[in-house]
Amino acid sequence: MPATPRLRTHRPASPDLLRSVFRQHAAGVAVITARGERGPVGFTATSLASVSVDPPMLSFGVGTGASSWPAIAGTDHVGVHVLGEHQQDLAATFARSGADRFGGATAWREGPEGIPVLDDVLAWLVCRIVTRVPAGDHRVVLAEVLAGDPAGVGRPLLYHQGRFGGLRD
Repeated sequence: MPATPRLRTHRPASPDLLRSVFRQHAAGVAVITARGERGPVGFTATSLASVSVDPPMLSFGVGTGASSWPAIAGTDHVGVHVLGEHQQDLAATFARSGADRFGGATAWREGPEGIPVLDDVLAWLVCRIVTRVPAGDHRVVLAEVLAGDPAGVGRPLLYHQGRFGGLRD
């Protein structure tokens, strides 16, 4: 049996500790979209998780200070897009504050429930929001899947150590 590594001195809980630990955690990259009062909105999320298969449900987190939060807070439906490793620029655009997320460089169309659906993603879903759970400076959104398409081609985009990247063989 391998020896257990020695524990280093621990640090007290803080936002920096949480950020530092999660930089070690590789996560898939998604873009969440919705219809806002002034047009489509969206943001990059690495907190996407499957919650239930029957009924099909997922969750994601969104900061209450994010520019997309008012639209997410006021809508009944969202789009969830799993990005491919060829979409690092798209992920960065939707992660950047003040960016023109649905400008000329972003290919999209109106999907079910009027939700903005991004082109050329690995997979997308349109979901009905079931609830928004307060969680510190965020809300955890639980949503039921209504429709989607898993047929995109490519490998998933990952986020690790503060950078976007792909899988290595």
